[in-house]
Parts: sequence; C-alpha cells; structure tokens
Amino acid sequence: MVSSLPRAVRMALDVGSVRIGVARSDPDGIMAVPVVTIAQSESAVIEALDIAREYDAKVIYVGQPVNLRGDATASTAMAIDFAQALQAGIHDAQINIEVRLIDERLSTVSAHNAMASAGKSQRQSRQVIDQAAAVVILEHALASEKSSGSYVGTLVVKSA
Repeated sequence: MVSSLPRAVRMALDVGSVRIGVARSDPDGIMAVPVVTIAQSESAVIEALDIAREYDAKVIYVGQPVNLRGDATASTAMAIDFAQALQAGIHDAQINIEVRLIDERLSTVSAHNAMASAGKSQRQSRQVIDQAAAVVILEHALASEKSSGSYVGTLVVKSA
C-alpha cells in the first residue's frame, strides 16, 4: 500500500512508573532509534515535549499497556493520563503534534529478549530497557502505518 503520510519524524514513549523511554524515527518512518530515558516526574511531560520539538516530531505514539486479552492493566491509566497531559501541553503551546495511544502488548518483554540476545544482563540493560521498549512500540507503529497508509492508534484529543 502506498502511504499518503507526509514525511515526518514520529516519536514513541514507553511510560512507566519510574522511567519513560523515548524513541524516534527518521522523517521517512523507516527506522526507529532510541533517544533517551526520562525520569517519571512532574516535569516529564515538558521534557517529552522539548524532545518532540527538538526532533520536529509530528506524531507521538504513547504505548498503551494492555494484557494479552487486550484488557486494561494497572499501568493503562498511567499511560492514558500521560498521553492526555501531553495533548494538553501541545494544545497550550499551540504546536502541531498528534498524540496517539497504541497497543504496546509485550513491548518490554521483546526489549528484554533483544537485550538478552545481545548478551546484556538485566543489570546492564536497566538504563536503556525503557528506550528499547519505546523502539519496539515505534517499530510496531511504523509497520502498521505501512500496511494501513495512515497514522495508527487512537488519537488523543484535548478534553473540555
């Protein structure tokens, strides 16, 4: 399928209770690369928006953790709240970035497996595992975009 999407950097966030992994794509949406890990704090939304501006991202995919049946987990509300806070910050700053929630089922498991395959221990990978999970989320989004020809996931809109 030929994509009707404009050239644009996409970002992905793996939102956790302690850390937030950040990944980004190239403007053609071909490759996902790790960027940084942000500490989960009151300033995390601002930090994520600053990174999005730095890379001129047009879409931020926030991983929405669900269980294997697709049901909400304890982390689901945290990811949704973060995505809504991002959208509110984007609206307030009057910048043109879409925030989309995307299923991140098994992203952290995949990231741990990739690290183990690379010979990294859990201790060695602790500082970058969240970035690796964000890369997995973004790779999934990019593959889904290629097959659908459009941005994927659920668009987060500013609440009234």
